[in-house]
Amino acid sequence: MKHKIARNLTALLLGSYALTAHADVLMKWQRMPLPIDLQVEKERVILVDRNVKIGYPRTLDGKLRLQSTGGAVYIKALEAFPTTRLQLKDMETHEIILLDVAAKEKVSNPEETIRLVYEGKLENQSGSFNQDDIADEQPDNPTPQLPIPAALTRYAAQMLYAPLRTVEPLPGVRQVAHRLPAKITTLLPALPINATPLMSWQLDDYIVTAIRLQNRGSQRLELDPRELQGRFYAATFQHNWLGGTGATEDTTTVYLVTEGYPNKALIPETKPYAAPKKLKKTTKIVVKKVIEGTVPMSSPKGGVNESQ
Repeated sequence: MKHKIARNLTALLLGSYALTAHADVLMKWQRMPLPIDLQVEKERVILVDRNVKIGYPRTLDGKLRLQSTGGAVYIKALEAFPTTRLQLKDMETHEIILLDVAAKEKVSNPEETIRLVYEGKLENQSGSFNQDDIADEQPDNPTPQLPIPAALTRYAAQMLYAPLRTVEPLPGVRQVAHRLPAKITTLLPALPINATPLMSWQLDDYIVTAIRLQNRGSQRLELDPRELQGRFYAATFQHNWLGGTGATEDTTTVYLVTEGYPNKALIPETKPYAAPKKLKKTTKIVVKKVIEGTVPMSSPKGGVNESQ
């Protein structure tokens, strides 16, 4: 009986050891940089569970080996370096995840896998991690709680004005070309305003375009969306007035939501009239040169006279 209990206890301890040895270190992304220590010549795996693109400073060239595939990031330090910030950009939502990575000669558990989690509370780490549970809680393409035009407008405003770490992810959004000229004169033709397109983002069939507005005059201007010229699904001003030129309030942004690309919604720019060039009238003068010492030859009337 004692031997049986001993065998069961040994099996239980070995099972617990194996489970602990293969447990992942869970790190919750809360828009604050996540500290990660690397040991030189030891590769560490970070399970991001997203399709990400890695950004790193040039100072790490030759010091770090990086690879991203299948929702996992593989990092290997080739030499020691101080804490340096890496960026993981979600290719679907464009959200940026920040990692503060440092490489040392010796760290504890250098090959321990790190798994990032994004919602919910962290559970006890000494257990298995069920990815299906997270998949059930977080659908791949959740529908925005706001209507798409409103969600797009908020996302564009945050991308331009808010700190990057505070931008709320919007699944499915992507940056697109606005296809507009460098300067727009037909948007608010009645006001002395310079309109410059900045960036556009698309979600489903809607596109939001951010356009910078700058007052050229000295008078304060009230901005009214009814004065905008074009076919827009929605329009929102960052501020509803502009100060005189030179003031800190002389510039703002308008967010135009269109169904399709904005160049089809705005009034086309008119090309400046170019008067036809006048043709110069040229007169050709032909001058005949007469050689001196020559006399025109003529035949004498009545024949030839002979001297006697």
